[in-house]
Amino acid sequence: MSVFELYLRLGIDHILDFQGYDHILFIMTLCAVYRVKEWKKVLVLITAFTLGHSTTLVLASLKLISIDTGLIEFLIPLTIFITALANAIYRYEKAGRMLHLIKYLAALFFGLIHGLGFSLYLRSLLGSAESIVLPLFSFNLGIEIGQIMIVVFIMLVTWIIVNLFKSPRREWNLVLSGVALGISFLLMMERIP
Repeated sequence: MSVFELYLRLGIDHILDFQGYDHILFIMTLCAVYRVKEWKKVLVLITAFTLGHSTTLVLASLKLISIDTGLIEFLIPLTIFITALANAIYRYEKAGRMLHLIKYLAALFFGLIHGLGFSLYLRSLLGSAESIVLPLFSFNLGIEIGQIMIVVFIMLVTWIIVNLFKSPRREWNLVLSGVALGISFLLMMERIP
């Protein structure tokens, strides 16, 4: 197995690992307000998130930034909580372009925080590797592929619940966002720095 394949698989596996369910929960929360036909908006949103966490992942892996791990572990569920709360408060079906731009910028910013959470894991994998460019690229690509897999699953479940079982769209959003609110609140209480 090549270095590219190894780190690509590690990125996919890392994002789909249920022990790191906070990342899956965040992706679910980002998708909660969107319909399947809005897949392009979701893809841009997920990519903004990936750009954010890729940036801090690179900077932290190169040891150019360092932030207290305890603080990052608290901030990650806080980003989920804020996103879920925004989902519950705002009516996205009436949202304009400005609200979606704010959501993309928030995803980018929250990605910066989540990337710091990944950095310790990746730094331990890289060890004393001479070149980290290919491993970083393939790991980030793996994370993006894993996130897209999560998005496809969530959008499929949403389509089934809303279209086949005729659940009102708003109520389904509130269910997903409510689950995220509750879990993220508990995670924050466990991780208060």
